[in-house]
Amino acid sequence: MPTNSKFRREPLDKAVADVRLAVRQSLAGTVREGEAVLVALSGGPDSLALAAATAFEAPKQGIRAGAVIVDHGLQDGSADVAARAADQARALALEPVMVIRVGVDGRGGPEAAARTARYAAFDAALTDTGASALLLGHTLDDQAETVLLGLARGSGSGSLMGMAPVSGHYLRPLLGVRRAATHAACAAEGLEPWTDPHNSDPSYTRVRVRETVLPVLEKELGPGIAEALARTAEQLREDTEAFDAMIDEFIEEICEPAEAGIAVSVSALAANPPALRHRIIRTVAASEFGQSLSRNHTLAIAALVTDWKGQGAIDVPGFTVTRIGGRLEFSARQPTVG
Repeated sequence: MPTNSKFRREPLDKAVADVRLAVRQSLAGTVREGEAVLVALSGGPDSLALAAATAFEAPKQGIRAGAVIVDHGLQDGSADVAARAADQARALALEPVMVIRVGVDGRGGPEAAARTARYAAFDAALTDTGASALLLGHTLDDQAETVLLGLARGSGSGSLMGMAPVSGHYLRPLLGVRRAATHAACAAEGLEPWTDPHNSDPSYTRVRVRETVLPVLEKELGPGIAEALARTAEQLREDTEAFDAMIDEFIEEICEPAEAGIAVSVSALAANPPALRHRIIRTVAASEFGQSLSRNHTLAIAALVTDWKGQGAIDVPGFTVTRIGGRLEFSARQPTVG
C-alpha cells in the first residue's frame, strides 16, 4: 500500500542529526532536569549550529536553555554582529539572551586577552542566571589544532590532552563533530552564520595551522589527520586522569606540612621513576602555589633528589625549594621589602 505523501516525514539531515546527538549526549551526562544552560553564541557556524541543536534538545530533557553573546569590541561593527546573534538566539526560542560588552586590555597578546575577558563574561553570566553549565562550540577540528599547537610548542601532556569535554561548568559537546558538519547543519536549517574575519587572518598562529599546516599534513600523510589528533588527545586524557588520581593518593603519603609550605620525602621521590618524580614536583607547585613549572625548573628541583651535592635552594616563580635532611621543603617566597 503506498504511503500517503501528506504524512511522510522528510529525512533529517545527517549533519543536523550529528550535532543534535552530540548535544543530547552531553546534556544527558551532566545537566539535570529542571536546570538551565547557556550557549556561548558568536554567530559563527559552530556556535550557531550548537545553539540550534541545544534549543531543540534541551526542552526534551526538561532543561531550560539561553544564550550569552560576548562583544569584544575589537572590530568595526562588532555591536551589530552581537545584536544579530542575539536576534538569531531569540528566533530559536532561547531564553534568556544576554549580550555582554567586554574590554580587552591586550595583556598576554590579543588572543589571550580576548579569551580572558570572554571567560570572565561567561562566569558572570552563569552567576547572574543561575545556569548550571555553559556550552561551547569547539569542534573536532579545533581540538586537532590545539593538540598540534601544543606539540609544536613542546608544552607537554597538558597541552596534548587538548580541550576537555567537561571542565567545571563548561561543556564542549562538539569535540567529536567536524567543522564541516556545523556548516552543513546551518545550511540545512536555513541559518545564516557570521564569518569572523579573524578566522582567516594569517597573522594568527591558529589560522596558519588551520589553513596551511593541517592541509599539508592531510596531503602528505593521507586523510584522517584531524581525527587522529583528536583520538590522541582523548587517549592521553584518559591516561593522565588515571595517573593524576594515583599521584594524588601517593602525595598524601609522602608529603607533610612545613613552615610556609609543604615538605616531600626525598627517599620516596628517589625511589620512583623520573616521570612520576617530575609529575609530583609539578603537582605540588600547582596545588600549593598556583604555579606551572617549566621543564628546566622541574629538572633543577629534581636534581636536589638525584644529584645532591650540597647545593643551595632553588628559586622558581612563586616559591623556593630547599633540601633539608631527608626532605624537600617547598616554601612560599617572601615578598621583597624595598
